[in-house]
Amino acid sequence: MLLGTLLTGEIAKSALVAYVHYLGIILCFGSLLFERLTLKVGLNRNETISMIIADVVYGLAGVAILVTGILRVKYFGQGGDFYTGNPVFWIKVSLYIIVGLLSLYPTTTYILWAIPLSKNKLPEISENLVKRFRLIITTELVGFATIPFFATLMARGVGLG
Repeated sequence: MLLGTLLTGEIAKSALVAYVHYLGIILCFGSLLFERLTLKVGLNRNETISMIIADVVYGLAGVAILVTGILRVKYFGQGGDFYTGNPVFWIKVSLYIIVGLLSLYPTTTYILWAIPLSKNKLPEISENLVKRFRLIITTELVGFATIPFFATLMARGVGLG
């Protein structure tokens, strides 16, 4: 009875949107961490497919973060002016965009890995590619780890003075 009451109304919608937002952040970070730890020269077929799946999860979670973030700003948060008038909000949004743009190169490469995989071959992964991807993914991880810090500052009104 109590649970049914809790799951209706604006509070429940707001909580669900916030939950999906936070879950998206966790999934993005986890997917990137998986990619960072798995990536190596000589990936076997299962590892290669797992990398591709992790990147798909990363992409879907990134979309979930974007959609729920917009919903939170427009409908469930402090009001659009609270966010858009705050430079800390724009730092957070900029970090999200930068991290997303950084992911384009690995994502494009993972998509291209499907070509040799479809022919029962493994993609060629050089040591240089591994080094480059590790740098990119590490940078993405740092960016994603930084975004919640700016969110906590923003939630406390930092930047509104």
